[in-house]
Amino acid sequence: MPNPHGVFIWYELLTSDPQAAASFYGAVLGWKAKVPEIPGVPETGYRLFSTGETEVAGLMALPPGAAEQGMGPGWLGYVGVEDVDAAAAAILAAGGAQHMPPTDIPGVGRFAFLADPQGVPFYVMRGASPQASTAFDRTRPGHCHWNELTAPDPVAALAFYGKQFGWERQGAMPMGSLGEYQFIALQGKVLGAIMPKLPDSPRAAWNFYFGVADIDAAAKAVTGAGGTIHHGPEEVPGELFIIVGSDPQGAAFGLVGPRRA
Repeated sequence: MPNPHGVFIWYELLTSDPQAAASFYGAVLGWKAKVPEIPGVPETGYRLFSTGETEVAGLMALPPGAAEQGMGPGWLGYVGVEDVDAAAAAILAAGGAQHMPPTDIPGVGRFAFLADPQGVPFYVMRGASPQASTAFDRTRPGHCHWNELTAPDPVAALAFYGKQFGWERQGAMPMGSLGEYQFIALQGKVLGAIMPKLPDSPRAAWNFYFGVADIDAAAKAVTGAGGTIHHGPEEVPGELFIIVGSDPQGAAFGLVGPRRA
């Protein structure tokens, strides 16, 4: 895994209907869903989302009993680390939680499913591939362009992730009485932002914005494929526009791209 420690290297959708979700994201982002080919590893129902050039995300059904535990469809992110066991131990020592201990996937890598001290879930992983992950790439459509955390205590969240992954604050935008939209960076490269949890948000969470070539065309694709747009298109710095929406199964997602018209 040649990516620096602390970079997002993978994204994963857990959903109640994998086939319908694959069709939706195919219509909106042009992704193709395929079965991974890993020698010696049996079929599990896991699928890979591909832009046609490279894999950028995973897709799987919600585990049995998830709904009874209050877990619904949603996106999760994987942060690349040098040592999964050491990272998991440090996160627990800092007040985080462990949902799945460090585990090996033959031919794929080692990972752990954790949560920060404010209850927001995420994975840490060290991939087995000698090639760098490009799942997070702000220059290419179909890849994740922005990682956004909503947290009840953004200052504490930045301190936690900064200690674990080396993230640093790189400026901020005021949000009035709500506080600040803090930009986060690793080694000078912006990864996304941390913002206060809005009063009407159901829970603190990581939200991921995927890049599109035309925001208006993407908006039409979202509604045409049965999704819902909750916010936008709204202009953001860089002559870009964002959409915040949910897919037909209820998983929240974001889109970001230019306006071509």
